[in-house]
Amino acid sequence: MSDDTDRGIICAYRLDGRGGAEALDWAGVRAWKPGSGPLWLHLEYTHEEALRWLEQESGLDEMVRTAMLAVDPRPRALVVDQGLLLIVRAINVNADQQPEEMVSMRLWIDSQRIITLRHRRNNAAKAMRTLLHQDRGPKRVGQFVAKLLDCILDDVGEQADRLDDAVAVLEHKVATNEKGELRHAIADARRSAISLKRHLAPQRDVLSRLESERISWLTEVDRAQVREEANRLTRILEDLDSARDRAAVTQEEVASRLSELTNRRLYVLSIVAAVFVPISVMVDLFGMGVGGVPLQHHPNGFFMVCAALAALVLLQLLVFRVMRWW
Repeated sequence: MSDDTDRGIICAYRLDGRGGAEALDWAGVRAWKPGSGPLWLHLEYTHEEALRWLEQESGLDEMVRTAMLAVDPRPRALVVDQGLLLIVRAINVNADQQPEEMVSMRLWIDSQRIITLRHRRNNAAKAMRTLLHQDRGPKRVGQFVAKLLDCILDDVGEQADRLDDAVAVLEHKVATNEKGELRHAIADARRSAISLKRHLAPQRDVLSRLESERISWLTEVDRAQVREEANRLTRILEDLDSARDRAAVTQEEVASRLSELTNRRLYVLSIVAAVFVPISVMVDLFGMGVGGVPLQHHPNGFFMVCAALAALVLLQLLVFRVMRWW
């Protein structure tokens, strides 16, 4: 089924238990019966028809519907009568938006149905559909949850790797004194790492809790897979911490070099000023329009004064050198 949200349904499948699935439309969804194979229904939750189905035909508890339709909900896992309300975040792949502005994916899972809602696109649902089309998809409900989490973390891991590579490039540029505007790039990398960490840290807690929940349709194999995904997310968060800290160190190095360069230039200007202050005093004295100015009527007075000033400059430079000021 194409990704067509004209009627609120993005895709719907009846799992065949062998890794494949049969695509359904609204009529097929309404005709589906428990026991005919697990149903996966993926909806655009802002569409009027999808909302009407959720309220009138889904059979979901009002509390569950409210939580699934909340604006920007936090990741959570809540067991309700052997059903699971699961809210997770995935990488944002929408145009003109940043990947770290993660999008929420809202799920209701019971022994016979998987209902997923989204408003903005993510790659996880698309990857699940591809697996089903290739007959490599989940065979049961619990396996669907584990595979969906795996698809979400594939994107998260790739984004974390890209961020880590970007920080490594910035570190290399700083180490090799490569010119360019690095401060903004480093700040962007830090902000990306912080934003991803802020969104993903609660999700780790959700996966840890999900692994310990006693739900009839979540087998020990599924729990082991969820546990592995939780460990994988922990490693990703550690990588994000490392990237953030490395970016911070790189930013401090850039600031230190800029400060050192500024101080060096100011020091040179101070030396120049120190050299020319005595010269300025002498020039002012010899420029006074009063009687008694030395060499005022001497035919070589100008050259003698210039020679005296040059000697003074050389003497000052010698003194600075002896004192190790330059």
